[in-house]
Amino acid sequence: MRAVQLAGINQLAVVEVPEPAPAVGEVVVAIRAGALNHRDVWIKAGQYAGLKWPCIPGSDGAGVVESLGAGVDAAWLGRDVIINPSFGWGDREQAAGPQFSILGLPRDGTLAQKIAVPAIQLAPKPAHLTWTEAAALPLAGLTAYRAVFSRGRLQRGERVLISGVGGGVALFALQFAVAAGAEVWVTSSSAEKIARAVALGARGGFTYTQEGWTQEAAKTAGLFDLVVESAGGPGFEKLLDATAPGGRVVIFGATRGNPPVLPMRKVFWRQISVLGTTMGSPADWAGLIGFVDQHRLQPVVSAQFPIDRAGEAFALMEQGAQFGKIVVTL
Repeated sequence: MRAVQLAGINQLAVVEVPEPAPAVGEVVVAIRAGALNHRDVWIKAGQYAGLKWPCIPGSDGAGVVESLGAGVDAAWLGRDVIINPSFGWGDREQAAGPQFSILGLPRDGTLAQKIAVPAIQLAPKPAHLTWTEAAALPLAGLTAYRAVFSRGRLQRGERVLISGVGGGVALFALQFAVAAGAEVWVTSSSAEKIARAVALGARGGFTYTQEGWTQEAAKTAGLFDLVVESAGGPGFEKLLDATAPGGRVVIFGATRGNPPVLPMRKVFWRQISVLGTTMGSPADWAGLIGFVDQHRLQPVVSAQFPIDRAGEAFALMEQGAQFGKIVVTL
């Protein structure tokens, strides 16, 4: 079968590899489409823990169950499925346990024509989603669902700020919060991305590169009950300024590094909760699939490439200019 393979740092090729066989409790899924995440780019660049070469990247995938290992319910055979990339979460809902891992490293990932995964990682593909849309959902959708609902405890009517709209998780957080009846605002360095977010249901947005954007936000929208953030860096204090007393800031990444200073007095005096989150539990996964199905939500796909052009897909991800998910069709 054909697969995207990383043979070393920045050594990407589409190659022929042996087809997988299902172990006990596993199935083989014929992948119809997979999608990229920043994680894949960091693995390619050698900037991720636990690297091994060669490896097949990809955490997101959807396809058809082709064969079953021993002990798997025969009802899965031939079904259209989506794969949960959160492996070995553990018994505590509060956080993942020591066996937690993400599909695509150390286990070979979804950017291949076939993959073997435990049957417990499967969910039926929501019928209203295309293969491309279904492939775009898993990692970013799961991360956003836990950030907004399980950690952020969003309530209908609350005011929400999504920082850095345009990436997959931020766009899912926007879609989920809008569907849940929140008043949603966004930040971006791009006026075009803000306009596209408004088309998805945001009330408006703020250009975080402009001086005084938090004062503009307070005047235009008011302070925010929930802030969903993934950048960190020097701009983090501004997000605290935009958070209402008693509000929550949920962090799922730190693409701009740690803040130079954490303003402790702002946090404790205004009783702001700063919450971390990573991926999601099996309960979050079930909640995500049900929520997307109930509201007929459609992931935003920025671009798609056939597997032979996977290098172009990675290059686009590295540029960071996408609005939504980048999908590889197989």
